[in-house]
Amino acid sequence: MQRSLFIAATGMTAQQTNINTISNNLANVNTYGFKKGRAEFKDLMYQAIINPGAQTAEGLVSPTGEQIGLGVAPVAVGKIFMQGDVINTGNQLDLSVDGTGFFQILMPDGTISYTRSGAFKLDKDGKIVNDSGYPLEPEITVPSDTTALSISSDGIVSVTQNTQTTYSQIGQIELARFVNPAGLKAIGSNLYQETDASGAVDLGTASQNGFGSISQGFLETSNVNVVDEMVNMIVAQRAYEFNSKAIQTSDEMLQTANNLKR
Repeated sequence: MQRSLFIAATGMTAQQTNINTISNNLANVNTYGFKKGRAEFKDLMYQAIINPGAQTAEGLVSPTGEQIGLGVAPVAVGKIFMQGDVINTGNQLDLSVDGTGFFQILMPDGTISYTRSGAFKLDKDGKIVNDSGYPLEPEITVPSDTTALSISSDGIVSVTQNTQTTYSQIGQIELARFVNPAGLKAIGSNLYQETDASGAVDLGTASQNGFGSISQGFLETSNVNVVDEMVNMIVAQRAYEFNSKAIQTSDEMLQTANNLKR
């Protein structure tokens, strides 16, 4: 009977992981470019009392066997890279990728991270940087005498300076993509890093060869749906309660057995 106590405990632990994931999704409902997570589970090993197909009598075999599962465990918390809604901000350095692709960010240690958040700014030197001050890769510097800045759907950054009326190109934004974006490592600050599971990075030009297009003045919002998360939370809460009820029931059964002899 003690087995049921431990089995139900694994269920409560698994649902705690589920609630943690849902809470993180809800906490980031207003985070630009955020991709929601989903907890996934696996059943644990089984104790086989009778194996399926085992002989039960002369010429007879067990059609199903008797296997008792030993609980559940979290197996993954994967990111769902579904496109989030796009909002119009009117800010000339707010960018969204409509379709496949990540912006590249140069980290202080020289490595490249990737993001779907296109809320860029200018630093004191005119470089286009993200919220943390890390520069966009390839690096693009906007001249101090810029009067207008335009970013095309294929990532070409053009400006007009002083009294000029025609735009001149100062750089082009490259996008990155991966065979398995769910295999990217989330490192916080809306950034991801390449891993063996994600596959090697594939760089390209926006709007070409399957890459998404870039929209200036727009931001991709979180892809978290609050209603869905609330439903998931209710289901997880009920599952947690049912597992705690199983522990309580097992305890009461033990108490009943203990009271057989007085």
